[in-house]
Amino acid sequence: MTTINPTSGASSLSGGASSLGTSSIAETQEQFLTLLVTQLRNQDPLNPMDNAGITSQLAQLSTVSGIEKLNQTVLALTGQLDVSQSMQASNLIGRHVLVPGEAIKLGESGVATPFGVDLMGAAASLKVEIVDAAGNPVRTFDLGPQNVDVISMQWDGLGDNGTQAPAGKYTVRVTALDAANSSVPAEALQYGQVQSVSYSTEGMKMDLGLTGRYALTDLRKVMN
Repeated sequence: MTTINPTSGASSLSGGASSLGTSSIAETQEQFLTLLVTQLRNQDPLNPMDNAGITSQLAQLSTVSGIEKLNQTVLALTGQLDVSQSMQASNLIGRHVLVPGEAIKLGESGVATPFGVDLMGAAASLKVEIVDAAGNPVRTFDLGPQNVDVISMQWDGLGDNGTQAPAGKYTVRVTALDAANSSVPAEALQYGQVQSVSYSTEGMKMDLGLTGRYALTDLRKVMN
């Protein structure tokens, strides 16, 4: 795993693509000309290759050369996109975000970590429950009808009976239903602060400390 260095990444990726593409094109052209000359020297004198045949082979060379140049351009663009993504991801360091997960922590001071819901379809009813370690609901939020959205939430640490819940780890449980009482896709989101961003063979990763490591594609919402 390597730490992001956008400047050096741009140079090495675009430079590598350029040298690779140029070398491949030159080698292809040289091999083609060698084969063409050999073919002309050893052709049947009674049945020589006509102009159309030579033109066809030259057209094939042009096509191969064009593909090589296209590949070179795609590689260069890919490198630029990777660098652009790295620079954007580095701006997330220190930011508070929501990612898929059910964990929520209630501190001794009665302050709980933020959480959220990723609602992927319109719902006639949305219920969010804070559940203790034994699986018992401690607090229930009936949010009613909701449109597709990423909803951020905050728990005040109180149970449904109005008493302060004990400090500790809790989980978030989401139930979303449409007008026909059928399930609507929705997932709980947990909170984390981006400590660092790194690039590996698995792609861009965010390190959220104790919350864990997540792909950049797991990012659902930036809190601040």
